[in-house]
Amino acid sequence: MGEVFLARWQFGITTVYHFLFVPLTLGLSILVALMETAYVRTNNPVYKQMAKFWGKLFLVNFSVGVVTGIVQEFHFGMNWSEYSRFMGDIFGAPLALEALTAFFLESTFLGIWIFGWDRLSKKLHALCIWIVALSSNLSAFWILTANSFMQSPAGYALKNGRAEMTDFMALIKNPYVWNQFPHTVLAGLVTAGIFVMAISAYHLLKKTHLDFFRSSYKIGVICTLLCGFLVMGTGHLQTQYVAKVQPMKLASMEALWESADPAPFAIAAVIDEKNQENPAELAVPYALTVLAHDSFTGEVKGIKELQQLYTDKYGPGNYIPAVTQLFWCFRIMIVSGMWMLLLAVVSVLAWYLKRLESSAYLLKAVLWSLPVPYLANSTGWFVTEGGRQPWIVYGLQKVSQAVSPNVTATELWISLTGFTLVYGVLAIAAIYLARKFVLKGPEKEQPVRAGTAKEATLWS
Repeated sequence: MGEVFLARWQFGITTVYHFLFVPLTLGLSILVALMETAYVRTNNPVYKQMAKFWGKLFLVNFSVGVVTGIVQEFHFGMNWSEYSRFMGDIFGAPLALEALTAFFLESTFLGIWIFGWDRLSKKLHALCIWIVALSSNLSAFWILTANSFMQSPAGYALKNGRAEMTDFMALIKNPYVWNQFPHTVLAGLVTAGIFVMAISAYHLLKKTHLDFFRSSYKIGVICTLLCGFLVMGTGHLQTQYVAKVQPMKLASMEALWESADPAPFAIAAVIDEKNQENPAELAVPYALTVLAHDSFTGEVKGIKELQQLYTDKYGPGNYIPAVTQLFWCFRIMIVSGMWMLLLAVVSVLAWYLKRLESSAYLLKAVLWSLPVPYLANSTGWFVTEGGRQPWIVYGLQKVSQAVSPNVTATELWISLTGFTLVYGVLAIAAIYLARKFVLKGPEKEQPVRAGTAKEATLWS
């Protein structure tokens, strides 16, 4: 089996696993900060309980996310050394800034937050978790800045066979960043909202800690509802931008073989990649043109025409990504998002009618929907990265040119197996700890008696 194929599988497995934890870190850090802010403003001990309980689950998620993310750095220097040689001058800058301005800040203030309960003033302690939340999302910004160069290169010049940075501000102002970043942060908030709703639904079904999880559920619903609509909006804007800078990705997401004006949106299709046709499809006329151009007229280029254009521009080769996988991943992502939004809307109606806790079917549906945001995030990531193929840096370097010539298939098999096993152990540990905290529920706040040294910490 080829080294390129194995290197892609190894990077794909480790990255998807790491990305399972990233969105929840982004979203849950903000929710915990909001909960503690509510405690500071109202002095209601329930909000302090919330910050501690959901903070524990945030810490489990954050810890595993950090460990799995470190491995990504080694990929660039080992399996993908030609990629690092080609664009290390550009890719290195945002990664260094991510470590200096985000990760160190995040880790430092998270430690202060963990051990600072009742040692710092309430406002100062709440400020610590806000710094953690902002740093987590700043970290995502720098990573997406690097990724956006791979999607739509900007601020560079080719010198001596390498891409060298010529304008750092162009890298930051890359429109691809500002389409990706809001969508990613909002997707993290939706993930956190469903996470809070699902765990709260479990306890509401069990009739345990009702006041606590009733309030938590409402916070999760509000977050999911508001951010769910915003995710749809930012996703629409991102798709329109992709239509301009990566038309092959859009055409492949829609399995659109022939250019069309107006172009239909296929709800489902039987895709024949070998003969480059769809023997059967269920489509909505005009819909893709409307989505891409906000108009009933406007051409959307098809895969066949784009393949010819790319061949003329870049030379002979296959510039068509995995159409079937992209088509269905895009639809899984959309359906997942619509399902989560539906759960939030129905929950609001049940809440308004005062039937939330008696709606067992709704609570069970929410509980069993806990994996849905992870499915949406993973399929969305595949569409973003898989749709760029065969490029690793769009228009500049192909994946086949980026793999280290010194890594053998045997070495890749060994490391792939090792990473998969280690990550499996980490998954078991994370699930065990999270389950333990979830089943136990929130800790009761004990009053501190005068003259004692008793402290209420996160781990009490």
